Amino acid sequence: MDDLHKQVNELKHAVNEACKQLNVTKLGEQLVELQEASKRPDFWNDSTKAQVVMQDIAKLEARVRPWLNLQKAINESNELLELGDPSLRPELIEQYRRSASEFAQLKEELKLNGPYDDHDAILSIYAGAGGTDAQDWAQMLLRMYSRFCEKAGWNVVTVDQSPGEEAGLKSITLSVVGPFAYGKLKGEHGVHRLVRLSPFNSDNLRQTSFAKVEIMPKIDKPDELLIQDKDLKIDVYRSGGHGGQSVNTTDSAVRVTHLPTGINVAIQNERSQLQNKETALTILRSRLAGLQLEQHQDHLEDLKGPNQSAEWGNQIRSYVLHPYKQVKDLRSNYETSDPEAVLDGGLDPLIDAYLEHNLST
Repeated sequence: MDDLHKQVNELKHAVNEACKQLNVTKLGEQLVELQEASKRPDFWNDSTKAQVVMQDIAKLEARVRPWLNLQKAINESNELLELGDPSLRPELIEQYRRSASEFAQLKEELKLNGPYDDHDAILSIYAGAGGTDAQDWAQMLLRMYSRFCEKAGWNVVTVDQSPGEEAGLKSITLSVVGPFAYGKLKGEHGVHRLVRLSPFNSDNLRQTSFAKVEIMPKIDKPDELLIQDKDLKIDVYRSGGHGGQSVNTTDSAVRVTHLPTGINVAIQNERSQLQNKETALTILRSRLAGLQLEQHQDHLEDLKGPNQSAEWGNQIRSYVLHPYKQVKDLRSNYETSDPEAVLDGGLDPLIDAYLEHNLST
């Protein structure tokens, strides 16, 4: 059984290294602390806080438990191998195969080990150069991401949107809730270019349109990213829109501006000024966190305002529907001749290729 013993030890070493990389021990300690806190008699006195803790427990369970179970299974195999009983060999070979297969699946998490990768996401789409075609392209991207999230079993809520004048969208911001939503979507951040025959001109000419996709980790806990009050300017005003009971009747809309970077977030979706303010602050924290990652800065005061525009030369991915069919990611060089599948939410190959590329660079 020497060969099998050697294979199990190699697997054990590889799993332990992966657990170190993923900080499984530290995450396990955090999980135990939260579980202990949830058992206190006064835990549910503050139901909002308690629900956040229960969500954190569920996330940590999903991340830590499979690794702990795998380590336990490999250690048990090792102990049985040391007994040297030949009759156990068939069972131990099968156990080794199961453990190796599970490790291969869990290794995918190593691609999602960056800061905030386990967070939910804020996804914004902005129509760029291209007029009505670009606004329609923004609508197409919304459908693509909505379908992808639906297939993944993630929850998507519209935070804010601005409809196009003739068709499509000028902009939309979504909250995406799901395991590793930010980690899986972060590679979508950038300018997306569409080439097609335009449905919006009588000559049916070929048109190039651009839209910018912004992906940010959702930072809904103020202590995760502290913003100085002196750096904030908060304005309230009356909501605009197409009518409704509370539109233009109260100053419920809120605009929060981060003075050092000039980033501002305006929210008018909720009736309550307080709710709009909290939502705006969550998105502002998320934008600043995304900017920190992008600019590799540890301190907010070192950040510069974003300046990437949605136009030619800045794209990360091209979607060509005419004169040929192709989607090509310009970073990983992944390409497919089936744009319809991609636009129907089939983003997994593109996301996997980006994460592989990101891991090797």
